[in-house]
Amino acid sequence: MSFEANEYFDGNVKSIAFQSETLPATVGVMEVGEYTFGTSAYEYMTVVSGSLTVRLVDTTEWKTYKAGETFEVEANSSFDVKVVVQTAYLCLYKS
Repeated sequence: MSFEANEYFDGNVKSIAFQSETLPATVGVMEVGEYTFGTSAYEYMTVVSGSLTVRLVDTTEWKTYKAGETFEVEANSSFDVKVVVQTAYLCLYKS
């Protein structure tokens, strides 16, 4: 399998897709900013370095996740992210 590189939000978010031992995955980086992501699969998002402040769909609450912490997002949904320091992440996709 070859790696697939992706860029979003004018290059401010970059990821590389790969097959982990258990699930399809991406590892990536986010530049400081605010972003909205849509999902097609159930996602497990783990912060590797930095932090992400996240608001899941259907909620007004923002929650900050730091390195080593994981949040989950339903399939066919969306979530908002605030990034205050360059941040790396790992995302696993469950079909």
